[in-house]
Amino acid sequence: MNATDAILIEPLDGRALCKRRRRHRAETATQLELIPSEWRELLIRWVKRGGNSRYETLLKDAGKTNLVMASALLEWLLKQGWAIVIEERKLGEWWPQSVELRNLPQLRGALGISDREQEALRWQTLRAELHAQCGDSLAPALLALDELPVHRALARLDLIAALQRWHEAQQSGTRRDFALAARDDTKGISESEWNWLEQTLDLAEFRIERHTPLLLISATLTLNLPQGELDLVACADFAALTPVTLKSITAVSGTLRCWQLVENRTSFERVARKRAPDVGVIWLPGYPPGWWCNAVRRLLLLAPAPAHIACDPDPAGIAIALKAAELWQERRLDWLPWKMSAGDLADLRVRKPLSEVDRLQLAALQKEHVLPAPLAELAAWMLEHGEKGEQEGFI
Repeated sequence: MNATDAILIEPLDGRALCKRRRRHRAETATQLELIPSEWRELLIRWVKRGGNSRYETLLKDAGKTNLVMASALLEWLLKQGWAIVIEERKLGEWWPQSVELRNLPQLRGALGISDREQEALRWQTLRAELHAQCGDSLAPALLALDELPVHRALARLDLIAALQRWHEAQQSGTRRDFALAARDDTKGISESEWNWLEQTLDLAEFRIERHTPLLLISATLTLNLPQGELDLVACADFAALTPVTLKSITAVSGTLRCWQLVENRTSFERVARKRAPDVGVIWLPGYPPGWWCNAVRRLLLLAPAPAHIACDPDPAGIAIALKAAELWQERRLDWLPWKMSAGDLADLRVRKPLSEVDRLQLAALQKEHVLPAPLAELAAWMLEHGEKGEQEGFI
């Protein structure tokens, strides 16, 4: 094998023990050799995707019965110089994450695909430019664009660029606010485009809400605002306050023994209706978005009290609890997991199996955090029994 035939391996994260790497041959292929007809048919489907796809998507094109063939085709493309493969290290093994096909005009011609070279080249150029500008938060959206036909990917590329500008400017608002910023029209984003964005990204992380977001709260407190007083005790079950309302609070009357944060909406309503007079209850809407953090931060400034945080007894629940707890740690207030013990999970009548993603998340949490004893025991129980649960079953 010549030096130019060797497969180059390049780490992508700059660490000695890297977790992502790029593999490719030094020289790009120029001629497509004779390959089996089954390979050729699959390769045509891959090329029609635009040339840059998640490996998981390519495997779906092959079908469950042809996974071995897909793996063999990918390795052949890599050795021939037709592909660049991005791999990720998981559980001690290297797994393909995404595949970029090289010299696409030549490859399309060799496969007899009708040439939309100008459109394909424009897509690759614009994608490369946006990839260089976007942070990690938008990486899933770029990979999702790769799965679309080129013409549709081009039509939605402006949405990703607009999200990047929105994020950099730290803007927040409703869907209509974002549509106006992106396309100068409050109704300029179609329902199918919104559905695609929601499936691809957590829009709450970009401070984009379907409607004005609301903090759900139940507490024996009176809020002082420039326009008057708001007595939360007057609410039969709980109140819903906008971020603007919370931001304008000037003082709070009343004291609390603790705040209880409850993730599941149904569980929150149950707890709110049965709370003790000296306890405040707040709904924690999953991984806490920026508006929620700002609102709760304002409350803690005016009504400080320790927190009892209740999330689903699963890996995501642990991550959510730790993130919410940061608000209490900022003010050096105590917090504890609540209703998140290994015993709570074990007593559930219905549990779900852990996925591979769950196991990886648990490993990362144990490595990156010193978990409070109840969460450490919960994580150990899940790994030992391979199960997780939902708090709605016991709160």
